[in-house]
Amino acid sequence: MCGIIGILGSNPAVPRMLESLKRLEYRGYDSAGVATLDGGKIDRRRAPGKLEALTSALAQDPLPGNVGIGHTRWATHGEPTEANAHPHATDKVAIVHNGIIENFKALKDSLLADGAVFEGETDTEVVARLLTRELNNGAAPREAFQATLAQLEGAFALCVMIAGEENLMFGAREGSPLVVGLGTGENYLGSDAMALAGLSNRLIYLEEGDWVELSRDDYQIFDRANQLVARPVSISQVAATMIDKGNHRHFMQKEIYEQPTVVAQTLGRYLDPNAGTVRLPGMPFDLADIPKVTLVACGTSFYAAQVARYWIEKIARVPVEVDIASEFRYRDPVYADGGLALFISQSGETMDTLAALRHAKEGGQHVASIVNVLGSTMARESDLVLPMHAGPEVGVASTKAFTCSLSVLASFTIALAEAKGQIDAEAVSGYVNELERAPALMAKILANDEEIEAIARDIATAQDILFVGRGIYFPIAMEGALKLKEISYIHAEGYAAGELKHGPIALIDEHVPVIGIAPNGGLSEKTVSNLQEIMARKGKVVLLSDMEGGVADDMYAQFKMPSAGDLITPILYALPVQLLSYYAAVEKGTDVDMPRNLAKSVTVE
Repeated sequence: MCGIIGILGSNPAVPRMLESLKRLEYRGYDSAGVATLDGGKIDRRRAPGKLEALTSALAQDPLPGNVGIGHTRWATHGEPTEANAHPHATDKVAIVHNGIIENFKALKDSLLADGAVFEGETDTEVVARLLTRELNNGAAPREAFQATLAQLEGAFALCVMIAGEENLMFGAREGSPLVVGLGTGENYLGSDAMALAGLSNRLIYLEEGDWVELSRDDYQIFDRANQLVARPVSISQVAATMIDKGNHRHFMQKEIYEQPTVVAQTLGRYLDPNAGTVRLPGMPFDLADIPKVTLVACGTSFYAAQVARYWIEKIARVPVEVDIASEFRYRDPVYADGGLALFISQSGETMDTLAALRHAKEGGQHVASIVNVLGSTMARESDLVLPMHAGPEVGVASTKAFTCSLSVLASFTIALAEAKGQIDAEAVSGYVNELERAPALMAKILANDEEIEAIARDIATAQDILFVGRGIYFPIAMEGALKLKEISYIHAEGYAAGELKHGPIALIDEHVPVIGIAPNGGLSEKTVSNLQEIMARKGKVVLLSDMEGGVADDMYAQFKMPSAGDLITPILYALPVQLLSYYAAVEKGTDVDMPRNLAKSVTVE
């Protein structure tokens, strides 16, 4: 999750950009850079590593100018080198970017055919060269920026300055947050309120599809259709040491909406879309020799592990056991010689999971962990660490850590399957391309959240709600039920749809909503049959599916999902169940971010 700052100022920009980047360094510290306009010309300084490296470079070679853009990077496309660090620049433009450009390969091929020369490996450089091409073809800055945006697909936030235009800056938001800061004789752009703390407390949060044209004394905001729009000005109370909810009512809502960005950032650390390959961190053991995988976690992470069991066994053909961490060591598990035990924890400090990790290590297993905190105890004690790169998660009910865990597990599955010889390079490339689609599809789902909100308001009065799914969607059903219980206090259960007739169907009546998770294909016909059984008993079926026509004409409601491949659908279907739980809790007036009896990191057994 990269950090962005843009200053259209009347005083030197670099010192203030460095202060902003210090506050944003939690969003990424693989590299950092700044660019300024001085005398109408673009100049920049970039450095790999933490911000200190850039600060040292600027001390040796200062950068004048009152107009500037800055960036602290969490590497996605391309290694964390100076050539891949932001800002990316040509003689005409400089750009910083947060997110991912899904169609960058096709755009890059077009630019290469036109004679463009690329310096690095990033998708961001494609945007810089697209915009340069539009300007070289005679377009005015505004028209060139509009034309460039029209060609981009994905989830991104952009901040752009143009050579010779010292009273002009552009920004755009699609799936990744971007904030306008209003000053006196100055205006600013930032990736969040933290970026602008100390510069401005009058903020405008751009909405999905918005783009903005800034001058020092004015701004104009346009929507996706390039229509001039008004967005409210918020007064921020954020200080440099605070994490801000932005224009969201709760941290949980903010974190749900961050998912296209953080999933893109996570996948960017594990996938190489240029080569169509998966890259894992330095492996201390050979995946080809792993006879069995044991997945261990608690709560939401346990359901991520259950999803991964389906992936690993189907694609890699390696046997998998999944255990709840608090039960794992007490059943005295039988380990396979040379087996891999993989532990999942957002904090990396969950006591049950840490105790299970130590038990597996004593049992001679290779130990790997998927964590969101690199300095955590679990990370330090593991042979291999697979970071989830979700960024700070404040809401107690995990959302973005879940989808980022799934992103890591999907990447791991592909690498394991290839190492085992179960899939060839062509299949790997296909899976990589499929995963690359996930952030943009997530953004599309979130763009229609008002439909989920309406459904949630209707079901929030229920005392009992069931979630059902088959196959890999059974764990998603259980995760949906957990979310609803956690924050709305409505009793909810997740079931395998085929198991309803073996007992749980006795709970069904006209007062019990049932959330059916049934992507088209595979087991969807069987799931639909189970949902029809529910409707025959007056159950209120809410269908989450890409199927046309739903289950029946008298179905209670359907939220139409985008069609996608089997590898990314569990990631996509996590979003509507999160939103249902969130909006039901809001309707009931519960404390969404701090639900009763719960804590973010459970450090006691």
